[in-house]
Amino acid sequence: MPAGRGDGPVSLAAHLIRYGALPCFRGRAQRDAMIAEVEAAGLTGRGGAAFPTARKLAAAAGGRRPVVVGNGTEGEPASAKDKALMARSPQLVLDGAVVAAELTGAAEAVIVAHRDVREIIDQAAAERRGAGFDQVRISVRIASDRFAGGESSAVVHWLKRGVPAPTGRPARQAGPYGAPALVQNVETLGHLALIARYGATWFRSVGTSAEPGSMLVTILGAVRMPCVTEIAIGTPVGHILDLAGGPSAPLRALLLGGYSGAWVPAAEAMGRPFSARGLEDLGATPGAGLIVALPATACGLRETARVIRYLASESAGQCGPCVFGLGAIAADAERLADGRGTDLGKLRRWLDQVDGRGACGHPAGAVRLVRSALRVFGAESAQHAAGWCCGTDQVLPVPFPRSR
Repeated sequence: MPAGRGDGPVSLAAHLIRYGALPCFRGRAQRDAMIAEVEAAGLTGRGGAAFPTARKLAAAAGGRRPVVVGNGTEGEPASAKDKALMARSPQLVLDGAVVAAELTGAAEAVIVAHRDVREIIDQAAAERRGAGFDQVRISVRIASDRFAGGESSAVVHWLKRGVPAPTGRPARQAGPYGAPALVQNVETLGHLALIARYGATWFRSVGTSAEPGSMLVTILGAVRMPCVTEIAIGTPVGHILDLAGGPSAPLRALLLGGYSGAWVPAAEAMGRPFSARGLEDLGATPGAGLIVALPATACGLRETARVIRYLASESAGQCGPCVFGLGAIAADAERLADGRGTDLGKLRRWLDQVDGRGACGHPAGAVRLVRSALRVFGAESAQHAAGWCCGTDQVLPVPFPRSR
């Protein structure tokens, strides 16, 4: 699947030359057969949660006509894979939205796009309308800029009320415009469009038997050519770094999966398959497809403290464990990084109290990151307490925390 290569978005005409016409799924038998094909392909969501796509399609097809929502929010500051896909191959994303609509009986699809690519998606949708290409109405909305705004119920709440707050309710039960919502990540929609054309066997020709297919990965940090690239799921982490030109400096650790992901010692990660199963015993997952290489000149405790302060500022403000718990965890993480007498027992109790609580996975993701930092960089906490830090370089892109 093309992601970030080339000088600009592929036109509708060039897209059709490359991929051919999109199949139609208008009858019940055709729809059921295609959903079964998606199930056989083993496609899962590429937004981070990896929920089986066929199950979402089947549930939406069995109820009231939904609105298909293409989630291109990409609130993760370090990730660029959805923006790269929409910037280069917007028609593939729109194809997937149309397939999802036809399979579920939806008459409308809404693409929620990051502001950087909103105009590109708008133009691609206008090109399709001008060609009389779809029976499905396609509209484009700009995404919120909140970290938690990419959670599916938060995307729906944003469309309905302009508030990017998770509701804790399945999005398909209460969607925009009075209809249920079928929310799919835009990369998932791109894969759906390709499965509609080429089938399950083609999709399974790469990846692993348990986790088939390919995925887009953002690679940044201490690598020679930071980039977005497509990999077969299960590709060894070291080989993925080679696609970015290899490490540009000796590495201390890798952040895998994003800011809700986990730190892993670089030496332990290199030979591991980049897959949920391959990373499981390291306490990591591919998440939204992010690998950040931390050089030896950077401090993992300081990087984690910066991220957690940002994540605490991104709380939707709905749940006590998130509002107060993440703030307390961020304060302790900062004291630890600065060498100011941190009670690690108290910090771990905060982590236990916040984990698994709240209306969304935001608190749990922050807890996962801090726990991994204590595990990977824990030996350095004593050095910090003695006034010594292993490095000062800043690697992770962290927006300025918002004040509440």
